[in-house]
Amino acid sequence: MYFIYVLSVVAVIISFIADRKKTKKAIKIGAKKLWNITPPFISILIAVSVVLFLVPNSVIVEYLGGSDSYFGVVIATLVGSITVMPGPISYPLCGILLNKGVSYSVIAAFSSSLMLVGVLTFPVEKAYFGKKFALLRNALSFVIALIIALVFSLVSGTLI
Repeated sequence: MYFIYVLSVVAVIISFIADRKKTKKAIKIGAKKLWNITPPFISILIAVSVVLFLVPNSVIVEYLGGSDSYFGVVIATLVGSITVMPGPISYPLCGILLNKGVSYSVIAAFSSSLMLVGVLTFPVEKAYFGKKFALLRNALSFVIALIIALVFSLVSGTLI
């Protein structure tokens, strides 16, 4: 991880040497975006932490499966499909679930369906792209999320 930090700092230094004005502008834009995402990020982390504190580990592991299971993958895919959450906020949640004993394939199913499938955003997608396209895209995305979970299961050596 430190390699990425060092690489980023070196890239910013090179950019600063090449064009100070553009680099300063880019840093200001990045800082503004970070500032804008911080309140929702913290509020969702607090809400997730409270829910995870109130729900016993055994319940989480029972429903999402401590090991790879069909039931856990399907539940995680369904929950991910109806949840609206930006990626940077979902990653810490996935880390928390991993620490609670949830398997990689279940987490892969949850996070990929979270990013790919949009049940709650379906009406907007339907309005812009049409019902047929929105249904097809979401159905294919759901299947892709399940395939991703299967691949994670195969890679981890535990077939679902």
